[in-house]
Amino acid sequence: MSLKPYQREFIEFAISQEILSFGSFTLKSGRKSPYFFNAGKFNKGSALSKIGNFYADALQDAKHLEFDVVFGPAYKGIPLASSTVIALSENHKKDVPYSFNRKEIKDHGEGGKIVGAPLKGNILILDDVITAGTAIRECLEIIKENGATPVGIIIAVDRQERGTGEISAVQQIEKEYGIPVMSIVNLELIIEFLNERGGYDEHLSNMKEYRD
Repeated sequence: MSLKPYQREFIEFAISQEILSFGSFTLKSGRKSPYFFNAGKFNKGSALSKIGNFYADALQDAKHLEFDVVFGPAYKGIPLASSTVIALSENHKKDVPYSFNRKEIKDHGEGGKIVGAPLKGNILILDDVITAGTAIRECLEIIKENGATPVGIIIAVDRQERGTGEISAVQQIEKEYGIPVMSIVNLELIIEFLNERGGYDEHLSNMKEYRD
């Protein structure tokens, strides 16, 4: 596996904006991690524009994937999905509708749980990471409840974390639901980048130990 130009640029950008940090972090799962990816730091127009371009580039790599609507789960998935469909329109001439869910069902106005385009046809879920897979399972249920078909998931970083068994959380989702999970980069590519760039010896050692 080797880094593509957009993947290298994504990692460089994430490090420069401290979206991707190295040190010692406690994850929601309770695990101690030597790195952390915080999509909440895509909090400026320029950063959001860039992340949308990276997702769109990764989707162009997945040429086999056909989808009708991009679904961004609340809350972090909402700006990520909207910036991605803008990038698909402006850079790849693909005008794709998007929608997202409310955490609480609205009982006035138009009501309901879904905002944006109706969930119809083939749906692509777009989110930041999959750690345990709980949030993604909720999305899959929402899509099925609306009579639509989930055809794929794209995330920014595949942490390649072990799930409840011997396979990763991402592999568990793929096996359970029979749909592909793609990512802009994964742990292996981040390690490859640090190795290639140099000057990250201590972090690189911790990352390799964590992977193993």
